[in-house]
Amino acid sequence: MSQDTSITVTHAGVLVRFAALLYDALLVLGLWFLVGIIFVAANQGEHANPHNPFLPSALFIVTLWFNTHFWRRGGQTLGMRAWRLRLLNRNKGPLTLTQCLLRFLVSIASLGLLGLGYIWLLFDKDKLTWHDRYSDTQVIREPKSK
Repeated sequence: MSQDTSITVTHAGVLVRFAALLYDALLVLGLWFLVGIIFVAANQGEHANPHNPFLPSALFIVTLWFNTHFWRRGGQTLGMRAWRLRLLNRNKGPLTLTQCLLRFLVSIASLGLLGLGYIWLLFDKDKLTWHDRYSDTQVIREPKSK
């Protein structure tokens, strides 16, 4: 199946990306809350041990699942959908699992290093972040529906 490469691409700016990220962070926080409930229930109602490596691992896996699931299934998380953003590969097609994993891991560094990976798109001629470049992906802004 060939992809339609005639799509006009309008790359998403940094502010709209952060707005979508904020929406998604609230959703992921809800998932983290559920994971916390499971850990408390498994610990007979006591709070989770902060030195237990399973809790941060579970939170990481839930966050990874949330992003890769939605990126692979339609190229949009719920926050991206609210802001009319779509994630595509550089050929304007769907992402592979490898691209999703690379994008997720590099986006942690992009955000963790004072947001420099996101700020980079302000100076990048193609309006791409570090994680866009590394995973060979792009975030586009979809036109308003009529």
